[in-house]
Amino acid sequence: MGYLKDGEWFTGEGGFADDDGKFVRATSEFRNWVTPDGSAGPSGEGGFKAEPDRYHLYVSYACPWAHRALIMRALKGLDEMIGLSVTNWYMGDQGWTFDDGPGVVPDPNENAATIHDLYQISDPKVSGKATVPVLWDKANRCLVSNESAEIIRMLNSAFDGVGAKAGDYYPEALRDEIDAVNERVYNPFNNGVYRAGFAEKQSHYEEAANDVFDTLDWAAEKLSGSDWLVGDQMTEADIRFFTTLIRFDPVYHGHFKCNRYKVDEVESLKAFRGRMMALPEIAVTVHFDHIKHHYYESHRHINPTGIVPIGPDMS
Repeated sequence: MGYLKDGEWFTGEGGFADDDGKFVRATSEFRNWVTPDGSAGPSGEGGFKAEPDRYHLYVSYACPWAHRALIMRALKGLDEMIGLSVTNWYMGDQGWTFDDGPGVVPDPNENAATIHDLYQISDPKVSGKATVPVLWDKANRCLVSNESAEIIRMLNSAFDGVGAKAGDYYPEALRDEIDAVNERVYNPFNNGVYRAGFAEKQSHYEEAANDVFDTLDWAAEKLSGSDWLVGDQMTEADIRFFTTLIRFDPVYHGHFKCNRYKVDEVESLKAFRGRMMALPEIAVTVHFDHIKHHYYESHRHINPTGIVPIGPDMS
């Protein structure tokens, strides 16, 4: 754990809660967009044109936010167009690192040892957290974006004119409904598991855990009558829901104390998880070894021994 202040890396101490014992997620610092013609997107500045072999994606296989970008990169067939580096599953004093380990793919661009090195190269006076995913511009040696919700929108459409696979996961006709589902799912569920797991007061934990299961109940009912959360096709709403759902039984149920029930115990949720995993482009992005080892080894304020449980069987 750690943070950047005026370009310097400082080691953090303790957990992730504020002085009142409540988990508060940091905002993303880099909000530029890759666009077909290099014009500015909804936020940030212009100058980032969609071009093959110009951009590089940095992820952790453990992180659900990075997992969103990894899935969209695969679904759109951008593997050869946008390079990939993968961090070590352990996050300690230096944050995400490229220390040698199973599945680690080092940085070929800046030879960075850590993710925070990339932030410091991009902006020598940067302050904030050094999070993943990171979308990097090799041409300008700078960080384009570290906001996963915006990165997946870029990957969804910006590269269509230069060889991306067909497929629109944010179709115009469904955008209002997708946005509404994303809003329904984000804080109570995607962020809710963290609010529960990192809470340091009983009341904050119970509020967050109840939010998590209210959302799972809602999704279970919705998916009992439909294969997808919006319309009759997979959209980014399904991807954003899935990256938390796939981690639920192996990590959030036990480690984060979201234990009212498991996904395996709810047929519609289990079936949805199975539909997503049946897609080869998605299945290849799921790495349970990284997921389990990261959470149980890195969060020593929750799991002091660092012991990683042998179950559940997610095969």
